Amino acid sequence: QVQLVESGGGSVQAGGSLRLSCAASGAAGSSYCMGWFRQAPGKEREGVASITGAGKTSVAETVKGRFTISKDNAKNTLYLQMNNLKPEDTAMYYCAARFGVSVCSTPSYFYSYWGQGTQVTVSS
Repeated sequence: QVQLVESGGGSVQAGGSLRLSCAASGAAGSSYCMGWFRQAPGKEREGVASITGAGKTSVAETVKGRFTISKDNAKNTLYLQMNNLKPEDTAMYYCAARFGVSVCSTPSYFYSYWGQGTQVTVSS
C-alpha cells in the first residue's frame, strides 16, 4: 500500500519561502514519476512540478525560477522548495506519484497515488 504524506505548508508573507515535503512509503523501484499539484478555491487542480526516477525535472512556467523540485532517494522523500512566494501561490498543495514509468505527464489523471494535501497561504 503506497502512502504519500505531505508536510511543510503554512502561512507566509509575500516574498517568503517554504519547503514542502512528501514522505513516500510502500513503494519500490527506480522507475517512477512524482509531482506536486496545487488547487486554489474555485480553480482546477494544476501541475506545479514533476521529477522522474532518473532525476529529470519539469516546472510549470508560472513558478519557474521560484520553485524547485527534488527528491532524497535515501529518505524516500519528495521536496518542493518555494521561494519568492506570491499571493497567487495560495492553494492546497498535493503530492502525487505513479510507479513503473520513466517519463512524467502533466494531467492529474496520470498519477495513481495522492497525498492528503498541505495548505500554503501567502499574504500580501
